[in-house]
Amino acid sequence: MLSIFRRLMKNENGATAIEYTLIASLIAVAAITAMKTVGGKINNTLNAVGNSLT
Repeated sequence: MLSIFRRLMKNENGATAIEYTLIASLIAVAAITAMKTVGGKINNTLNAVGNSLT
């Protein structure tokens, strides 16, 4: 078990993969936040249009 841990510590590919995963997760959080904001504004606009048609 200790030898596996030592190999992982020497291997820089694992660190690069973790960095890319963190970057992708931050982008995903930003996209979800933006979609919620835009979705709410679109919902309000469509509700206003629907109310003006009735």
